[in-house]
Formats: sequence, C-alpha cells, structure tokens
Amino acid sequence: MDLHMLRETLEKRLERPEWTINYDKEEDRLRIENKEIRKGANVALKPLLTKYERVKDEAIEEAVRYVEITLTAMERDISLEGRDKDIFPVIRGTSFPTETKDGKKLVFDEHTAETRVFYSIDMGNYYTLIDEDMLERNHYTRKAIQEVALFNVRSLSHSLKEDQVADNTFYFLNTNDGYDASRILDESLLEKMKQKAAGTLAVAVPHQDVLIFADIKNDTGYDVLGQMVFQFFTQGRNPITALPFIYENGELEPTFILAQRKPKH
Repeated sequence: MDLHMLRETLEKRLERPEWTINYDKEEDRLRIENKEIRKGANVALKPLLTKYERVKDEAIEEAVRYVEITLTAMERDISLEGRDKDIFPVIRGTSFPTETKDGKKLVFDEHTAETRVFYSIDMGNYYTLIDEDMLERNHYTRKAIQEVALFNVRSLSHSLKEDQVADNTFYFLNTNDGYDASRILDESLLEKMKQKAAGTLAVAVPHQDVLIFADIKNDTGYDVLGQMVFQFFTQGRNPITALPFIYENGELEPTFILAQRKPKH
C-alpha cells in the first residue's frame, strides 16, 4: 500500500453524511470534521503508513476508531461532576497546541523543557482534554484537577517488561491504557527505578503509549537507547519527544545522547 491508497481507504471508511473530509497535501494529513459543530480530528498519513507496514489492517482500524471516538466525544457536553476517579494527567510535547480548534484554552502545566502536562477526563474507550471553560462550568479549580490527576496516576499498575543489551537493562511499560507516558509523573515509581539502577537511570516518553527506563552502564547503552527512543517516536500515534531524560536528584533533564559520550583515551 502507498500513501495514495491509504488516503483513499481512510476516506472510504470515514465517509459519513454529517462529516467533511479534507486532504492537506502539504502536510499529508486528513482533516475530518463534524459539519454542525465544525470540530474534528486530524490523521497524519505518513506515520500511519509506517505503522501499516508493521501491523497491516490493525493500523487502519485504530485510526478509524480514533476518529470515531474523538468526533463522538466532541458532540457531548462533558461533565466533571462526580468523576474525580476518571481525571488523569496526559503528557504531550511542547509543540502540542494549548488551545482547541475553536479557541478554548486547555488546562496544562509545564513539566520539562520538552514536555507539558495536560489533564483529561476518561470516558471509557476514549478521553477528552480538559479546558478552562469545562473547569468553570463544573466549578473546579486548576489545583483540584492537578491533585486528583496526580493521585489517580499513582494508582495505575506498573507492569514492566525487561530486556538486556551489552550489560545495560531496559524496562518497558506498555499497557495501552492511554496513560503509559503519564506514569513518568509518579515520583515514587521514578525513585524506585533509581534505587534499582546500578548505573545511570534514563527515562523516555517517545509517545503516549510507552514509558521506557534504562539502566545505562556503558556507551553501547546510550547508543541503543537513542536509536530505540527515536524509533518509538516516529511510530507512535501521539509522539511526545525523541529526547530521553537523565533522572538525578529528583529531576528529569532532557539529554542528547551524543552529549553523554565520554572521550576515549
């Protein structure tokens, strides 16, 4: 399948009388909007084609499901009342928009030089980001949302898969619950992994659906981590950052892998 065929397949699958579909040739992106409320979702075709090459029709099904869920959510006036247990933080890169298409300001906090923390209300099969209008309508404060979200993310499971390369240990958290990257906000988890590491602890959130820890003991470890994070970043549906972080003294510091290399004598 090529880009043109992928576009045609998606347009056919997403055809609805109440939706419009526009193709942005410059960005290789489809924009699907609800005609009545003039809100919608974007699907970037190049990353989707890369994913299709790996998982075939599953990539298309996921994209269609994402659009259907997103547009359905936009049609509803979502209430936060009695939904404290459904409020979670969502990590995004600093290039992620801080306003909705219709100009509503999203609730977010700065995190690192590469990342920001947005807040969401989980609706079961999807979540929607919380904006300032939503806070005002539901009489919530920003501080209350922050506290509830951070409490909830600490309650999520931490099942890690482990792999070793040249004496370096890599740990992967990938539950596909929408909040894998969000677990980087769980300070107790970071401290636990720091205590476990024999070398330098690196942490990465290349996209929404993975959190990577790396116990780095040599230059090969940095090489492997750099390649790994970049590959995840290019393949993720919601990419965040291709830069890993070094975790020291309770702080996350974005780092270029080459900067970690030590001169050989």
